[in-house]
Amino acid sequence: MFDEEYEDLDYSKGNVKPWNSIIKIVLEKKSEAILLVLSVLLLAAADLTYPLLNQYAIEYFIEKKDFTNAVAFIIFYFIFAAIYGLIVSLFILAANKIEIRVAYTLREQSFKKLQELPFSYFDITPQGWIMARVTSDSRKLSIILSWGFIDFFWGFLTMIGIFIILLIKNIQLSIIVICILPILLIFSIIMRKVILKHYRSARKINSEITGAYNEGFLGAKTIKSLVIENKVKDNFKDKANKYKTSALRAAAFSALFGPVIFVIGYLGVGLTLYTGGIMVIGGTLLLSELYLFIDYTIKFFDPVISISRVLGDFQQAQASAERIISLIKEEPDIKDTPEVIEKYGTVFAPKRENFEPLIGDVTFKDVSFKYKTGEQVLSHFNLDIKAGSNIALVGHTGSGKSTIVNLICRFYEPTSGEILIDNKNYKERSITWLHDNLGYVLQTPQLFSGTIFENVAYGKLDATIEDVKKACQLVKADEFIEKLDDKYNTYIGEGGSKLSLGEKQLISFARALIRDPKILILDEATSSIDTKTETLIQNAINVALKGRTSFMIAHRLSTVVNADLILVMDKGQIVESGKHHDLLLKKGYYFELYKTQFEQEAINHLLN
Repeated sequence: MFDEEYEDLDYSKGNVKPWNSIIKIVLEKKSEAILLVLSVLLLAAADLTYPLLNQYAIEYFIEKKDFTNAVAFIIFYFIFAAIYGLIVSLFILAANKIEIRVAYTLREQSFKKLQELPFSYFDITPQGWIMARVTSDSRKLSIILSWGFIDFFWGFLTMIGIFIILLIKNIQLSIIVICILPILLIFSIIMRKVILKHYRSARKINSEITGAYNEGFLGAKTIKSLVIENKVKDNFKDKANKYKTSALRAAAFSALFGPVIFVIGYLGVGLTLYTGGIMVIGGTLLLSELYLFIDYTIKFFDPVISISRVLGDFQQAQASAERIISLIKEEPDIKDTPEVIEKYGTVFAPKRENFEPLIGDVTFKDVSFKYKTGEQVLSHFNLDIKAGSNIALVGHTGSGKSTIVNLICRFYEPTSGEILIDNKNYKERSITWLHDNLGYVLQTPQLFSGTIFENVAYGKLDATIEDVKKACQLVKADEFIEKLDDKYNTYIGEGGSKLSLGEKQLISFARALIRDPKILILDEATSSIDTKTETLIQNAINVALKGRTSFMIAHRLSTVVNADLILVMDKGQIVESGKHHDLLLKKGYYFELYKTQFEQEAINHLLN
């Protein structure tokens, strides 16, 4: 669906908008741009000079039998060949530099943009689409641009130079070349549209394949436990076959493009040879001039063929250019105003010296919210939380619990209404200011490849080993860390694969607390921890919550009994609120939730 949406953009019509941005990247570095222009000019000049040397040799050494300058000519010819080799080396160096820099820049800009985009973007954008942009599309563009861009301008300059020389030498023979050009142009335009259509289709299916790869890796355990390997294989095979069909069609038209251009070009060479031969027999043209004309005509259509091939490559890359530039140019739904940026800076260049202290008061004023794809979640929602309060959010799935904390964190913004932090609309301060004061613990812990120390220190990049140890001691993570051979320098594997789920969650708790956040979010953070581990960290969490505003989305109601305020949510509204004991006495919605869960836990205890 996402790729289909992008088919409706202006880019899909094959215009030059994405190429404008990419060419700016190619020409961004002046030294490389100069090397590029110099190599192209020198190579074009060398290609124009070579036939003139051969004409001189034929005219003087063959037709006139004059060998007076033969030795000097041979020496100059060898020198010219050596210079030509150096020019080709310069040409290759320029192309390689551009290839490396373009790939780096596209990936760097794409990844930077992904850091700026809000959660709402990732809600509607498949992972496969993003991965294909940053990997295969950037690689394809860098290769085509590095060689195609230089080949195109070399061919263009060579064609112009040859055309001028041909007109000077003989207008009658030049008319043949002029007549062939419109045929080449019309054919190129027709094939351009056909090739672009099929390559766009192939790139779309390639995104789906990349996504299927990703799902296959991440869901390997689930696939095996459900014994659906064969179904997954068949689904992937179906996508791969569709890609093969689409790619083969695109390749077939691309393969047809070059040979047809080649035949049309050499038809012009044949006509030139025929007409020039008659002129030589009639004595109106020298043999050396005919050779020069044939050589230049061949060299004229060689760049035409080269440019046609490059254009074919650019048609193939058009879809890649459209998509990767659409990512780089994507405007975040949630961003700071220019006035806020001027005072507080950006996420990549924050002005922390202007950051006000965050106290922790949180207020929802008539807030309504709905996701881009979905029903209304909150309608005219109001809430007033004082700093230092421990708030628990409970209720069935879809009741609005996660939406509330996501709005507090400004991962999303209200459709209408205001959210105040310390009695000031949080849009009047920067996103970075707010996130600097947040601690967030997810239900499923997300760790990074590296050591325990590195993962905890992500919460505070300038943290010392003592800071890390203190945070780990707070959540009792030090008890298992100290038993490891390398302790805090233990490598935990990709995504923390070498740790148990409970150990990973303890690390994520420590990472959240090391930054001493003023607002702490626990998004069902203990639901994936076993009862023993939960008991181990509960007291430490209670200590950590003191002095800061906290919001706990709770699955296990046993974890919220000490909360200052429990908000019972249903369909985006607070249906009950109060302390644990008071809510039980009401024997309402919360009472029924607690009773049902208590009975289920009792049954599970008896069965075990």
